[in-house]
Amino acid sequence: MSRLTSTFRLTLGACQASPAPPVGSALGQRGLNLMNFCKEFNDRTAAYAPGTPMQVEVRSYADRTFDFDVSTPLSSYFLKKAAGVEKGTSKPGIEWVGSISVKEIYEIAKVKMTDRKLQERSNLRTMCKSLAAQCRSIGLKVYDPRELVGADAGGERSV
Repeated sequence: MSRLTSTFRLTLGACQASPAPPVGSALGQRGLNLMNFCKEFNDRTAAYAPGTPMQVEVRSYADRTFDFDVSTPLSSYFLKKAAGVEKGTSKPGIEWVGSISVKEIYEIAKVKMTDRKLQERSNLRTMCKSLAAQCRSIGLKVYDPRELVGADAGGERSV
Protein backbone atom coordinates (compact mmCIF):
# COMPACT_ATOMS: atom_id res chain seq x y z
CA MET A 1 0.00 0.00 0.00
CA SER A 2 1.09 3.55 -0.56
CA ARG A 3 1.03 6.36 1.97
CA LEU A 4 -2.03 7.16 4.07
CA THR A 5 -3.89 10.25 2.83
CA SER A 6 -6.90 10.43 5.15
CA THR A 7 -8.78 8.74 7.94
CA PHE A 8 -12.47 9.31 8.58
CA ARG A 9 -15.33 7.78 10.52
CA LEU A 10 -18.85 6.87 9.51
CA THR A 11 -21.87 5.49 11.34
CA LEU A 12 -23.77 3.10 9.09
CA GLY A 13 -26.59 0.62 9.55
CA ALA A 14 -25.41 -3.00 9.49
CA CYS A 15 -25.96 -4.63 6.07
CA GLN A 16 -27.29 -1.34 4.68
CA ALA A 17 -24.27 0.30 3.02
CA SER A 18 -25.14 1.70 -0.41
CA PRO A 19 -23.51 4.21 -2.78
CA ALA A 20 -26.01 6.85 -1.62
CA PRO A 21 -24.99 9.42 1.02
CA PRO A 22 -23.33 9.28 3.51
CA VAL A 23 -21.16 6.52 1.99
CA GLY A 24 -21.19 7.93 -1.53
CA SER A 25 -20.19 11.44 -0.56
CA ALA A 26 -17.51 10.35 1.95
CA LEU A 27 -15.80 7.84 -0.34
CA GLY A 28 -16.56 9.54 -3.65
CA GLN A 29 -14.75 12.77 -2.80
CA ARG A 30 -11.64 10.71 -2.09
CA GLY A 31 -11.97 8.72 -5.34
CA LEU A 32 -12.49 5.37 -3.60
CA ASN A 33 -14.42 2.43 -5.03
CA LEU A 34 -17.92 2.69 -3.52
CA MET A 35 -19.19 -0.73 -4.57
CA ASN A 36 -16.20 -2.60 -3.10
CA PHE A 37 -16.69 -0.80 0.22
CA CYS A 38 -20.45 -1.47 0.27
CA LYS A 39 -20.04 -5.16 -0.54
CA GLU A 40 -17.27 -5.73 2.01
CA PHE A 41 -19.04 -3.72 4.76
CA ASN A 42 -22.31 -5.59 4.24
CA ASP A 43 -20.43 -8.92 4.36
CA ARG A 44 -18.61 -8.00 7.59
CA THR A 45 -21.81 -6.84 9.33
CA ALA A 46 -23.99 -9.78 8.26
CA ALA A 47 -23.93 -11.18 11.82
CA TYR A 48 -25.76 -8.10 13.18
CA ALA A 49 -29.43 -7.25 12.78
CA PRO A 50 -29.94 -5.05 9.69
CA GLY A 51 -29.96 -1.38 10.61
CA THR A 52 -27.86 -1.74 13.78
CA PRO A 53 -25.70 1.42 13.88
CA MET A 54 -22.07 0.41 13.31
CA GLN A 55 -19.01 2.62 13.77
CA VAL A 56 -16.58 2.43 10.82
CA GLU A 57 -13.10 3.91 10.60
CA VAL A 58 -11.93 4.17 6.98
CA ARG A 59 -8.32 4.80 5.94
CA SER A 60 -7.69 5.92 2.38
CA TYR A 61 -4.33 5.79 0.62
CA ALA A 62 -2.70 7.78 -2.17
CA ASP A 63 -3.20 4.99 -4.73
CA ARG A 64 -7.00 5.22 -4.13
CA THR A 65 -7.19 2.04 -2.11
CA PHE A 66 -8.69 1.81 1.35
CA ASP A 67 -9.14 -0.41 4.34
CA PHE A 68 -11.52 -0.10 7.25
CA ASP A 69 -12.31 -1.37 10.73
CA VAL A 70 -15.85 -1.98 11.91
CA SER A 71 -16.39 -1.48 15.65
CA THR A 72 -19.22 -2.89 17.69
CA PRO A 73 -22.32 -0.69 18.04
CA LEU A 74 -22.32 2.01 20.70
CA SER A 75 -22.96 0.86 24.27
CA SER A 76 -25.92 3.21 24.58
CA TYR A 77 -27.59 1.46 21.62
CA PHE A 78 -27.34 -1.93 23.35
CA LEU A 79 -28.45 -0.56 26.74
CA LYS A 80 -31.52 1.23 25.38
CA LYS A 81 -32.45 -1.79 23.26
CA ALA A 82 -32.14 -4.17 26.26
CA ALA A 83 -34.25 -1.85 28.41
CA GLY A 84 -36.83 -1.37 25.66
CA VAL A 85 -36.58 2.42 25.55
CA GLU A 86 -36.02 4.68 22.55
CA LYS A 87 -34.21 7.53 24.25
CA GLY A 88 -32.67 8.30 27.58
CA THR A 89 -33.73 10.77 30.22
CA SER A 90 -33.15 14.50 30.15
CA LYS A 91 -32.62 14.45 33.96
CA PRO A 92 -30.07 11.74 34.80
CA GLY A 93 -30.17 10.54 38.41
CA ILE A 94 -33.57 12.16 38.97
CA GLU A 95 -35.84 10.67 36.32
CA TRP A 96 -35.77 6.98 35.35
CA VAL A 97 -36.97 5.77 31.93
CA GLY A 98 -36.44 2.04 32.39
CA SER A 99 -34.44 -0.70 34.06
CA ILE A 100 -31.89 -3.30 33.08
CA SER A 101 -30.55 -6.37 34.88
CA VAL A 102 -26.96 -7.07 35.83
CA LYS A 103 -27.12 -10.16 33.62
CA GLU A 104 -28.05 -8.03 30.57
CA ILE A 105 -25.14 -5.69 31.33
CA TYR A 106 -22.82 -8.70 31.50
CA GLU A 107 -24.07 -9.97 28.11
CA ILE A 108 -23.60 -6.51 26.53
CA ALA A 109 -20.08 -6.33 28.01
CA LYS A 110 -19.22 -9.69 26.43
CA VAL A 111 -20.32 -8.38 23.02
CA LYS A 112 -18.40 -5.13 23.48
CA MET A 113 -15.25 -7.04 24.46
CA THR A 114 -15.16 -8.66 21.01
CA ASP A 115 -14.02 -5.25 19.73
CA ARG A 116 -10.23 -5.41 19.30
CA LYS A 117 -9.65 -1.83 20.51
CA LEU A 118 -11.55 -2.44 23.74
CA GLN A 119 -9.74 -5.71 24.45
CA GLU A 120 -6.44 -3.85 24.55
CA ARG A 121 -7.65 -1.26 27.09
CA SER A 122 -10.16 -3.03 29.31
CA ASN A 123 -11.29 -6.26 30.89
CA LEU A 124 -14.79 -7.66 31.38
CA ARG A 125 -15.16 -6.41 34.95
CA THR A 126 -14.28 -2.79 34.13
CA MET A 127 -16.51 -2.93 31.04
CA CYS A 128 -19.45 -4.00 33.24
CA LYS A 129 -18.75 -1.15 35.69
CA SER A 130 -18.55 1.32 32.82
CA LEU A 131 -21.86 0.09 31.39
CA ALA A 132 -23.55 0.35 34.80
CA ALA A 133 -22.35 3.96 35.10
CA GLN A 134 -23.61 4.69 31.61
CA CYS A 135 -27.01 3.25 32.58
CA ARG A 136 -27.34 5.89 35.28
CA SER A 137 -26.55 8.68 32.82
CA ILE A 138 -29.15 7.33 30.37
CA GLY A 139 -31.76 7.01 33.15
CA LEU A 140 -31.81 3.23 33.51
CA LYS A 141 -31.96 1.55 36.92
CA VAL A 142 -29.71 -1.47 37.32
CA TYR A 143 -31.12 -4.39 39.30
CA ASP A 144 -30.02 -7.89 40.26
CA PRO A 145 -32.69 -10.45 39.27
CA ARG A 146 -31.48 -12.83 42.02
CA GLU A 147 -32.66 -10.33 44.63
CA LEU A 148 -36.14 -10.18 43.08
CA VAL A 149 -36.54 -13.98 43.13
CA GLY A 150 -35.34 -14.36 46.73
CA ALA A 151 -37.42 -11.50 48.15
CA ASP A 152 -40.40 -12.33 50.36
CA ALA A 153 -43.35 -10.10 51.23
CA GLY A 154 -41.32 -8.19 53.84
CA GLY A 155 -38.67 -7.25 51.30
CA GLU A 156 -36.01 -9.38 52.98
CA ARG A 157 -34.07 -12.00 51.14
CA SER A 158 -34.97 -15.58 52.02
CA VAL A 159 -32.46 -18.41 51.93
